[in-house]
Order: sequence, then C-alpha cells, then structure tokens
Amino acid sequence: MADSPQRIDRPLSPHLQIYRPLFTMMMSIVHRITGVGLYFGMAILVWWLLAAATSPSAYATFAAVAGSPIGLLILFGFTWALLHHALGGIRHFIWDFIHGFGPERVLLAKATLAGSVVLTVVVWIIGLALKG
Repeated sequence: MADSPQRIDRPLSPHLQIYRPLFTMMMSIVHRITGVGLYFGMAILVWWLLAAATSPSAYATFAAVAGSPIGLLILFGFTWALLHHALGGIRHFIWDFIHGFGPERVLLAKATLAGSVVLTVVVWIIGLALKG
C-alpha cells in the first residue's frame, strides 16, 4: 500500500483583505452595478411607454409617480447610471485598442466619474428648462 501524499500548504489567493482598493477597481465595480441598475431601470421605460400608449389616465398615473420626489430621485439616478455606464463603455472601448493602460488609466476613470456627474446635471437642467 502506498502512503498517502502529504498535504502541501499553498498560499491562498489574494483577497480584498490584502489588496488596497484602488480607484480604478471601484470604478470597475460601479460600472457593473450601473449595468444591473440599467437592467431594472428598463422597467421604468417600459412603464412609461405602455402608459403613453394605453390611455391618458394611465399616463397621468405614471406622471404622478415619476413626478414625486422619490420618482424624480430614481429618474435622476437612472440618468446618472445610463451616462456613467456609457462613459465606462467608452473607456473599455479605448482599452480594446490597447490604449489607456499606463498612468492615464486613473485619469480615464476620474473622467468617467466626473463626466457622468456633469452630463447628468446638464441633461436635467436642460430637461427642466424645457419643461417650463
């Protein structure tokens, strides 16, 4: 009978306790979270389209919910998620061409965050101005 092999103690894979969270890591996580948020946010878009196609009372119900403070907050967050995810996609597109992996990777991540915030505010200012 052969002796059983001795267990070899191997190092564990590094985990979050070892790695210091970097800005680019956090932006990657936020990109995924916004993707999930957009998936669920499509229900709002479908509700809006169905309400508009169904009847004036259905649309009035949607408008009342969407125009409430919580509704506006959700729509603002949806707008930010959409713009943030789109800019993150552009960042990933740049990476597909093997650019932006040097020191500029942090700049691209910061530009994604800043751009999404600024564009969200600009879109809402324009939207509210057009609404009257």
